[in-house]
Amino acid sequence: MLIRRTALLLCLAALCSAAAPKKAMILDGRNNHDWRATTPVLKQILEETGLFTVEVVTAPPDNEALASFAPNFSAYDVIVLNYNDFGPKNAGDWPEVTQLAFEKYVRGGGGVVSFHAADNAFPKWVEFNKIIGLGGWAGRNEKDGPYIRWRDGKVVRDDSPGRGGSHGPRHEFLVEIREPNHPITKGLPLKWMHAEDELYDRLRGPAERLALLGTAFSAPEIKGTGEHEPILFTIEYGKGRVFHTTLGHDVPAMQCVGFIATLQRGTEWAATGKVTQKVPADFPTADKVSVRR
Repeated sequence: MLIRRTALLLCLAALCSAAAPKKAMILDGRNNHDWRATTPVLKQILEETGLFTVEVVTAPPDNEALASFAPNFSAYDVIVLNYNDFGPKNAGDWPEVTQLAFEKYVRGGGGVVSFHAADNAFPKWVEFNKIIGLGGWAGRNEKDGPYIRWRDGKVVRDDSPGRGGSHGPRHEFLVEIREPNHPITKGLPLKWMHAEDELYDRLRGPAERLALLGTAFSAPEIKGTGEHEPILFTIEYGKGRVFHTTLGHDVPAMQCVGFIATLQRGTEWAATGKVTQKVPADFPTADKVSVRR
């Protein structure tokens, strides 16, 4: 009887442990985008899965206070970056001790989600750019790494000279899944329409251990590159997992079910290495956008 009781307690403990939500941090406070509007939406999207408890950590607006900015990264299973120092006039780097703590966190197995303009941040921080894989703007060019292209059914590293980061006018566009067997994209339609958004192009960076999950065609007639540009991808950094989405410029773009589902699935993967969520019934199709308001 005692053995049975002990076994039952162990099973219940295992079930409780498996069901415990993961701890996510949304890091914001500096951005050339409206982080005050988008952070609450990110929080809602993640919490509605029941998989996460979400805390928001907001960096101070002045560089003097930023010099002592030191979040406890190790307290979280995943860090969602809604942050860049590209826009603020008083842009500044994190203190070195915080940079090293972030690198250690990711290298040791921590999860990271780079959301939209977070890839504008820290152009001179070598390890950060390895963590996000690709970045744009803030003076980036061919010295920062190649463009990543999808050509003739394969990933191409393009070392052509040129700026890093641009986009044409906001518009709806088709996302094409290039790695359908990854946990994040498994079961998703191979092609789906994304709501009106910025289509980032010309991103460049180290792109080490990068898996390209999804692309979108940047049409020349709307100031695009004529290339299938990386939209969704992952990076492995040490033992850490990074999910990078360039989607989600503002709240209307974030209402796309394609954005919502890939963010939820990508964040779960970054935190755990697995995806347990089902593809939602209202996921967009190849010819129809789907939004939740």
